[in-house]
Amino acid sequence: MLLVGGEQKAARDWPVLFTGEELPIYTNPAGIRCARKLRVHRRTQRWNQKSYNKSHSITAMKANPLGGSSMAKGIVLEKIGIEAKQPNSAIRKCARVQLIKNGKKIAAFVPRDGCLNYVDENDEVLIAGFGRRGHAVGDIPGVRFKVVKVAGVSLLALYKDKKEKPRS
Repeated sequence: MLLVGGEQKAARDWPVLFTGEELPIYTNPAGIRCARKLRVHRRTQRWNQKSYNKSHSITAMKANPLGGSSMAKGIVLEKIGIEAKQPNSAIRKCARVQLIKNGKKIAAFVPRDGCLNYVDENDEVLIAGFGRRGHAVGDIPGVRFKVVKVAGVSLLALYKDKKEKPRS
């Protein structure tokens, strides 16, 4: 025991219960046989992380048109132009796409100058997220996805004239 200012204090900084019993502060188990304990504890605590909970909960999976996957194939229904938000004034080139896996209809941005010319109606396109983890990007309202491939060929390769779109 230490004597500080006329009072007795415990040399350890463990919390003392009302029964007079001293308990050590919880630390992670450490030792040769603690792997399962650490793994199970991490698994339960991950649900407290906002990003993990959002990406792995069943309700988020059902609300996401891609259904938890990073990409999905779809059929182009029509080509549309979406007006940019203020203060910009532009028409962003997009495509209305119906996903093959679940039939949901989404708007997908067609990136790069003139790439809308490579996309035709009834083409099969590959859709991916647009960048802000499920949110609209920049001045394009309500568009959360972008076109990556058209008819199995990369849109970037078509843009750079490295490949040609197959004849159907």
